[in-house]
Amino acid sequence: MLVVEDEAAIRESVVDALSDAGFRALGRGDGTGFEDLLDGFRPDLVVLDVMLPGRDGFALLRVARERSDAGLVLLTARDALADRLHGLDGGADDYVVKPFLLAELVSRVRAVLRRRGRVPTALAVGDLVVDEEAGTATRAGTVLDLTATELRLLRYLVEQRGRTVTKNQILTQVWGYDAYDPNLVEVHVSALRRKLEAHGPRIVHTVRGLGYALRPAPGEGT
Repeated sequence: MLVVEDEAAIRESVVDALSDAGFRALGRGDGTGFEDLLDGFRPDLVVLDVMLPGRDGFALLRVARERSDAGLVLLTARDALADRLHGLDGGADDYVVKPFLLAELVSRVRAVLRRRGRVPTALAVGDLVVDEEAGTATRAGTVLDLTATELRLLRYLVEQRGRTVTKNQILTQVWGYDAYDPNLVEVHVSALRRKLEAHGPRIVHTVRGLGYALRPAPGEGT
C-alpha cells in the first residue's frame, strides 16, 4: 500500500491502520518520486490525498493510471459532487471524504482489492474458515451462528493471526471507535470464544496486559 498525504498526523494514522490490518504500507507527504515508487514498490493500492503540494492528487491519479494497475482511493476534504465525479471519471476506484473513520477506510480498501481480485474473500486458519463476503464462518465444517459484529471481529483476528492486537486496535478496526472501551471488546471476545470452542480447542488467546491473539490449535497449520 502507498499512502500519499501531506498532513503527517493523517498519513501516519492511515499507514498504522493499514499495517494493523495486515497490509504492508508506505507513507509519503507529496508526489516526489511517485513514478519511481509505482515502478519499484509496486503497490497493490494507492491512497491519494487530492490537495497535495506540487502535483495534486488528480495529477498523480493520471500518472498512476498510465503506469500501474494499482487500486486507487482518493482521500480529500473536497466533497462536492463535481470533485467526486472528476476523481471517479479519472480512474479512481473509490473516494473517501474527510473526516473519516479509519475502520471505514480500511474496509473500503479491502473492498477495492477484492473487486480487483487482490484479496481472497475467504480466510482459513486450521479448521476455521471465515468468508466475510458470504457472511459466514465455519469451524470443523459447522456453520457458526455469529452476529455481524462477531463476524467482523473474527475476520480481523484471523487477518492478524499470530499477532497480539490491543483492545484499542480492535475497537478502531472493528467498531471504528477511537475512544477506549475495553468492556465492549471483552464482552464480544467472550461470546465469540464460546461459539468457537463449542466446535474445537481454544484459538483466541488472552495476552495478559496487552490484548488478544488468534493462533491455530496445536497440530493445525496457519
